[in-house]
Amino acid sequence: MILTLSLLWTVIICKVYTLSLFEARCLRFDPGRYYSNSTVTALAFIPAKTTLQFPDNDQSCKRPSQLIPQDICRIAMSLPTSHRSSIIFEAWFPSNWSGRFLATGNGGIDGCIRYEDMAYATSNGFAAVGSNNGHNGTTGVSFDENDDIVTDFAWRSLHTITGFGKKILHVFYEKHHSKSYYLGCSLGGRQGIKATMKFPSDYDGVVAGSPAVDFNHMISWRGSFYPMTGGSGDARYVDQALWKGLVHEEVLRQCDTLDGAKDGIIEDPTRCNFDPGALLCGSDAVHAGSTTCLGTAQVEAVRRIFKPMTGAHGEILYPAMQPGSEDKASEGLYNGAPWPYSLDWYRYVVYDPSWNGSRMTPRDIQAAESRNPSNIRTFPRQLHEFKARGGKILTFHGQQDNQISSFNSNRLWDRLNIGMSGDLDSFYRFFRISGMNHCNTGPGAWVFGQGGGVSAAGVPFESSQNILAALVDWVEYGRAPEHIVGTKFVNDTVLAGQHFQRRHCKYPATNTFVGTDPYDVDSWECH
Repeated sequence: MILTLSLLWTVIICKVYTLSLFEARCLRFDPGRYYSNSTVTALAFIPAKTTLQFPDNDQSCKRPSQLIPQDICRIAMSLPTSHRSSIIFEAWFPSNWSGRFLATGNGGIDGCIRYEDMAYATSNGFAAVGSNNGHNGTTGVSFDENDDIVTDFAWRSLHTITGFGKKILHVFYEKHHSKSYYLGCSLGGRQGIKATMKFPSDYDGVVAGSPAVDFNHMISWRGSFYPMTGGSGDARYVDQALWKGLVHEEVLRQCDTLDGAKDGIIEDPTRCNFDPGALLCGSDAVHAGSTTCLGTAQVEAVRRIFKPMTGAHGEILYPAMQPGSEDKASEGLYNGAPWPYSLDWYRYVVYDPSWNGSRMTPRDIQAAESRNPSNIRTFPRQLHEFKARGGKILTFHGQQDNQISSFNSNRLWDRLNIGMSGDLDSFYRFFRISGMNHCNTGPGAWVFGQGGGVSAAGVPFESSQNILAALVDWVEYGRAPEHIVGTKFVNDTVLAGQHFQRRHCKYPATNTFVGTDPYDVDSWECH
């Protein structure tokens, strides 16, 4: 007993001594030496379980604080990228470093550091970096007449923090990183794909979720919904109550059981040929104030929403929105107002601040594609260089994404498969996540470690249930994932317990219902 207590005290003393050395190393570090004209804005040792406050963070980012799960050295800096642009850089170096490096992405058109992703990464031993992508907040105002900030947004910020992060990591830990990773969703997904195209040596492995690729057409596609629906009072307008209580329920009535299971989830929306004509009222008089049917103009507006965006000659420029997403899309894309990201992009990048978003013509669509600042488009036909150096990509897309059509990820896979002569499986795998909204949430089994916060809560860092762990397994041990198991918690609350799990198939395979209970993970097979 005395020996055991003595050993315990030895372990405690060693741990405290090690942390003291780490804290001392952190506080004496001078990262400003390694980037010209930079400014260090924060250098601090942050103990585990601290809630770190960000009083200067733009309020629109809605990230005033972050719980820090691991002892870290926090480094924050301002890094100039040109004579009229700069980025806010954060590096979090954990005391229990695994040797792995990870860069985090952004979202929308915003300049918001995803502190939750950095916390998630450091909790699993990664040294993590992030940035504001060249501007602060969630609007595009700073893009106006400043192509340098747009260039930061398109690619330069991520590449800069990756190179600089690796440089100071080497100095801080006195050894090189073992492997380099990237994690992002939405715009962050596009950033990851762009990095594999433009800088194939930056990362060994990339998680690129719900990627906003074919960016210019995606911006125009999002901006096309307001001209389709009109605003409140327009004969075409369908309010949220009708979208949620009528249209969405009719979509489920027509398509929920196509996979053989009635569970409120459309497993494969490519099989759903939704016909809104079933909701047409008998007459406009019947329609007045109705909650059980739609008028002729409303039905036509809904029909147009589920069609692809076409160009001046009828060519398909961007795929249709997938059925099943309308429940949440009614709160954003179909809410009777211009989509703010598209509005800002046209105002501050494509045209000028006078553009009002009330129309979207083929000419406007072409203007955005022609402008294509810093080649932000990001729609590759091949990724030979990234593949040749052994890089791996895991991508995913929610099958009821309410902001980016999941059909566009199918389209990217098909495009790459042709360009890579059918050899995608060796380095690029795509998983369709049934019942997931944009990057997270939804009625499906949507928790699989795709990001920090709710997206990783309650699931172990194991390759079968965590996509970042699966990427590490593939990069470092050659074990490629055949599927990803997602988890749905009761009321999306970990403490309430697990509701069900589901294996999400590697595209182009589709989940097939082979059992009797749709909430039994073994009731589904990938075919």
